[in-house]
Amino acid sequence: MVSAFAVLSDILKRKSFAGLFGAAPSIALATLALTLDKQGPSFGAAEARSMIGGSIAFCVYAWWVGLLMTRGAISAKLAASSSLGLWLGIALGIYLVWLG
Repeated sequence: MVSAFAVLSDILKRKSFAGLFGAAPSIALATLALTLDKQGPSFGAAEARSMIGGSIAFCVYAWWVGLLMTRGAISAKLAASSSLGLWLGIALGIYLVWLG
């Protein structure tokens, strides 16, 4: 899984993505493995669903920020900071509908 994300970062040719695609999956999998070991499979399943929900919210957030930057011609800092509410709203919505 980690190798697939590393290949994806090389394909995108953006070195800023290399750390994100390389580190995030391995940290998530290590955390999930430790959770399964310490808390058991039912708690681990809940944590895995939470990770999936958070990643869905992040993907929508990243898409929106990219759209704002390309279509709206605003800076990355302004687009990212002004869109944090979108990420929070989607994450809370996923929690309430799917995880809650």
